[in-house]
Amino acid sequence: MKKRDTNKTFRTHSLSSEEYDTEDGRMLRRCEELIPVNKCEGTCFSQVQPSVATVSGFLKECNCCRESQLQERSVVLSKCFDPDGIPLKGEDGRMQLDIKEPTDCKCFKCNEIL
Repeated sequence: MKKRDTNKTFRTHSLSSEEYDTEDGRMLRRCEELIPVNKCEGTCFSQVQPSVATVSGFLKECNCCRESQLQERSVVLSKCFDPDGIPLKGEDGRMQLDIKEPTDCKCFKCNEIL
């Protein structure tokens, strides 16, 4: 009997991002915020069985929980710090990011590129 796949979209709450100098690569600031953002989580049916038809001697069927639909969203991280951990104020104290978050999740073959 094949086990049932279970996939859900959950809310996670922590985002962070770092900004680096394009010339010397040093970190300029790190920003974070508690923002509800969707993530995929679940289980998918996978199996390995003996096979004389494959070089490895096994037939592998691997499925993974992944996003099936994404939405774009703009968020603001309002807790920014310099490389020494000192809080930044004004424009440097905020960072706007455009992110993609899942709106639906499904099982896909593990090596499948979406």
